[in-house]
Amino acid sequence: MDSTDPVKPEKIERFWNAYRACVEAHHIPPQRSGYYVRWVQEFVEFQPETKLRDRSAADIERFLKFLAEQAGAAEWQAKQAAYALRLLYEQFLPAYHPTVAGGSAVETGEAGFRDRILPGEAERCQGPVLQRLRAEVRERHYSYKTETTYLEWVRRFLAFHGYADPHQLTPATAIKEYLDYLAGVRYVSASTQNQALNALVFLYGHVLHVPVGDMGNFQRAKRPRRLPEVMTRTEVQALLDQLTGTTKLMALLMYGGGLRLSECQQLRVKDVDIEHRQILVRDGKGQKDRVTILPEKVVGLLQEHLAAVKAQHERDLAAGHGDVFIWPALARKYRGAAKEWGWQFVFPARSFSADPRSGAIRRHHQHESLLQKAIKTAARKAGIVWPVGCHTLRHSFATHLLESGSDIRTVQELLGHANVETTMIYTHVLNRPSVAPVRSPLDTGSPL
Repeated sequence: MDSTDPVKPEKIERFWNAYRACVEAHHIPPQRSGYYVRWVQEFVEFQPETKLRDRSAADIERFLKFLAEQAGAAEWQAKQAAYALRLLYEQFLPAYHPTVAGGSAVETGEAGFRDRILPGEAERCQGPVLQRLRAEVRERHYSYKTETTYLEWVRRFLAFHGYADPHQLTPATAIKEYLDYLAGVRYVSASTQNQALNALVFLYGHVLHVPVGDMGNFQRAKRPRRLPEVMTRTEVQALLDQLTGTTKLMALLMYGGGLRLSECQQLRVKDVDIEHRQILVRDGKGQKDRVTILPEKVVGLLQEHLAAVKAQHERDLAAGHGDVFIWPALARKYRGAAKEWGWQFVFPARSFSADPRSGAIRRHHQHESLLQKAIKTAARKAGIVWPVGCHTLRHSFATHLLESGSDIRTVQELLGHANVETTMIYTHVLNRPSVAPVRSPLDTGSPL
């Protein structure tokens, strides 16, 4: 938007609607996105003689300093304004193009991919469809991560087809064309292509109520057969030695109980049974519950951690907060449960944040990036040269259990695998595809 040239009102309105949609696409709820729009509008008014695209970092710093010096201005407002400008310059303006002909977006960016999303365009052209998609996902109690993933794929699908009305497309043909494009042009992995397929089948089946029909043989992304990366016991110990505090406790639970990162994040106090040394994993992958091990060596650290979390929870209650997210139907059935100690997250966030769905201000669980970054840093310090992530701890848990003689069916139950064949992949490090170990011919009579 040019603040110096005369602009038609409808063009201005379209700019702000597109920016607001971009803000909401970055997990800001609709009831709060208007505040971000207002911060950018104030930035426009602060220096009207300069175009938005021509403003410098010094201009932004002067504006934020001006806000901070205003009487009654809170620190969180300055942070919100700063984030609004970050979204404007890092996400919105680089991709925004005011010219849209015939309802199809102009391709932007160096990649030039057909499914590149123009910020706000999907909401402008097919807003009701996206709103119904959100409603259907939430009605089925899918996770927020699933909701954002499905929305992202539908936006890409709409961008690929020029933001046409999906009702007017032939579902089987349109989906097949896009899946072929993902495999043949974007070279995505098989899991990514399947994720897109699931989102689009959900769109047509549950949102538009249009049968998809037979898509025929679309181009499948190749699924390479890869073995899981597994640390030795020495490497695990070296990694854990480099961690401290909460991140170390989370890593200990993930390795000691075979937890996924999301399962560790979402642990509730009531699901940790210290007396029986068990962890009840609620709503794991595939919306399945399971019971796994609470390691004996973790108990002392966990009790100390929970004491600190409980003290924090009591302070939150005294300040008028202390509630945590639980499903709305459950909250209606058990009023007040959201503030009970048992429902609190074992690993709560350090600060309050807005719930991306309801907008409620509460203390959520810790963000996944906290442990991800800590694990990568610890692996580097421990001298582990190959890539190590949070899921490597789960792979190592399964492999080391099998090495120590645990029954594979038991390991399958602890991991929550639906099929034992999935668990069988961990036998690759045991060096014993049969009962007797296999030795290399170099070790059995080679002339060297």
